[in-house]
Amino acid sequence: MTKPHGQRGIDRRGLLSAMAGLGLVGVTGLPLRAQEAPRRGGVLKMGISGGSTTDDFDPRKLADWVPVNQAYMVMNGLVEIDSDNLAQPELFESWETAPGAMVWTFNIRQGVTFHNGKPLTADDVIYSLNLHRGDSSSAARSVVAPITEITKTGEHQVQITLDSGNADLPYVLSDYHLLVVPQGFDDWSNPIGTGPFIPERIQPGVRGRFVRNESYWKPGCANVDAVEVVVINDVTARTNALLSGQVQAINAVDFKTVRLLARAPRVNILRSAGGQHFTFLMDCTKAPFTDVNARLAIKYAVDREQLLNTALAGLGQLGNDHPVPQTDRFFNSELPQRSYDPDKAKFHARQAGLDPMAVTLSASEAAFSGAVDAAAVFRTAASGAGIDVSIKREPADGYWSDVWMQVPFCMSYWGGRPTADQMLTIAYESTSSYNDTRWANPRFDSLLREARALLDEEKRREIYWECQALIHEDGGAMIPMFGDYLDAVSTDLRGTKPHAMFNLMGARMAEKVWFDA
Repeated sequence: MTKPHGQRGIDRRGLLSAMAGLGLVGVTGLPLRAQEAPRRGGVLKMGISGGSTTDDFDPRKLADWVPVNQAYMVMNGLVEIDSDNLAQPELFESWETAPGAMVWTFNIRQGVTFHNGKPLTADDVIYSLNLHRGDSSSAARSVVAPITEITKTGEHQVQITLDSGNADLPYVLSDYHLLVVPQGFDDWSNPIGTGPFIPERIQPGVRGRFVRNESYWKPGCANVDAVEVVVINDVTARTNALLSGQVQAINAVDFKTVRLLARAPRVNILRSAGGQHFTFLMDCTKAPFTDVNARLAIKYAVDREQLLNTALAGLGQLGNDHPVPQTDRFFNSELPQRSYDPDKAKFHARQAGLDPMAVTLSASEAAFSGAVDAAAVFRTAASGAGIDVSIKREPADGYWSDVWMQVPFCMSYWGGRPTADQMLTIAYESTSSYNDTRWANPRFDSLLREARALLDEEKRREIYWECQALIHEDGGAMIPMFGDYLDAVSTDLRGTKPHAMFNLMGARMAEKVWFDA
């Protein structure tokens, strides 16, 4: 997501006003029609960034937009987060908890079958959850770590016991890694799920075709006959594919061209504000970032307002070096906003024994659209703070396997999570396999466990505020900005709406949309 591009005929205020509201705008500037009955038919073609030749359907490894969207086409989750950021039943039809929120009972939806005809049972749910527990390398291992026992209490019921209370457990179980497959299944190149579509052809990192599951259990969903996913990591090529009609939906619209694109005939812009944020990751186990002063030097060497206005055209909010967005009820509103301060950056660099300070930043469009441009903006600001930043441009293919969590300093992004606990757990708890800065802080870990068990909202708020302050002051992530999700769709596509969690309607657009007559 990149810098703005000027245009004639529409100013920035006009664009933002038009795009606010429902988040939808087309050539006329009017919102899409509401309350339409879905129609069946047609082939939905999606051009999605965030795909690699190393992708497969192993839920433990889902890490980018293409595999996540494709996984939701094939598999269902246990709980779904809706467009209002509320937990809704999916394969878990209902739930209840005992006092203290340590023991939960979940009822599994009956009458659901896998693509191979096998009925969904408690054994499948238990197996799918256990993929992420114990010695698993799953990205969700730390998310489910508090689960001490999963007990089958009926053919369509399970009881989940936690090591401490967690009032947010249904939200936790909405994690996109926690998808359900048949008991014993492990053929991740040929996935079987209960989802709206069945894989027909898959070329990892290139394209995939999925045909409708005629036995899909959700009413009003799986309306298109088939979905074709084309991996288009280049934002210009992705945009041109939409404008030429080769695809009907794209993600990660380029911020510098969004105003022009909003004026294009037969195009709607779908804007969703949420917890998406962009990160400059410093590996706390690798020099020079083993020293907190080196990390602070980087955090003071970025001009956040300049990055937000140039890289995101102002379509987002300032970041403050922690991952909890302003929309979260536990956002620390009293934590002072860190600003560009070359003198403080120089001071901390000297404290770290780095005078001058020189670092290499790995950047790629795979991290987010416009990441390379954002790296250049940061390099300019850092030079004013006496920090020499060399940019190493990395190829998109293989970025998540060869660069991310492999080099000392690189760029990345995180999609939002429905609760502060989820975001802090999966990315910052020391035991998480997705702790991509390898930051370890015993005080933070202890606080996180304490807050998770509390039902007292005020006490939880106090603790989460301290957690955010610890990451802000000590952590290895420089987080300069939160960005709105910007998707673009054909005006022929109906049923689209913003989503607080992820782009492309929470990665479930294929399941929910239909074509105009």
